[in-house]
Amino acid sequence: MPNPKIKINTGISPFPMPVVIVGAIVEGKPNFMTVAWFNRLNSRPNLWGMVIGEKQYTLEGIQEAREFSMNIPNVDLVVKTDYAGIVSGRKEDKADHFEVFFGESKNAPMIKECPVTAECKVYDIVELPGSKFVIGEIIHAYSEEIYMTDGVTDSKKIRPFVFTAPEHHYRELGEKIGTAFADGKALLRDE
Repeated sequence: MPNPKIKINTGISPFPMPVVIVGAIVEGKPNFMTVAWFNRLNSRPNLWGMVIGEKQYTLEGIQEAREFSMNIPNVDLVVKTDYAGIVSGRKEDKADHFEVFFGESKNAPMIKECPVTAECKVYDIVELPGSKFVIGEIIHAYSEEIYMTDGVTDSKKIRPFVFTAPEHHYRELGEKIGTAFADGKALLRDE
């Protein structure tokens, strides 16, 4: 039987990507940019990585201070999140559209409206063709009780969203369809 699969463009990610707003101090002021090429890399230390174009204004602040923030927006912030990704901080003060606060670091401006925020220090920056892979270690994370269940953050309450390509859409997460590290046990052979 012939394979029904066809080749697709390898330059386009067919996978939904989590959306965050990254903050840094650039030229003495808070600046933010939207990033969808973002993922957790390690648990101990708690490392997260993102790819940022080498000419991005926010990257200048990250490289200089070696600190930044990670802000997880919810679906209510989709317009502001998109704005932060299409406008350069060289041209507009994007911080004017957010309520900015600081934790212990004065180089990691965070967005109060985001359900989860974190202060990060740079763990490493890897050179890539035309971009940089920034690896950050979360030093402190912040949320509010309304986004938590039994003392831990609850994605249903946070209501994060993802970016999808090639159509360039933001999509809300759907309903729970299973439980990780548990449902597959049904296929284990008894020994």
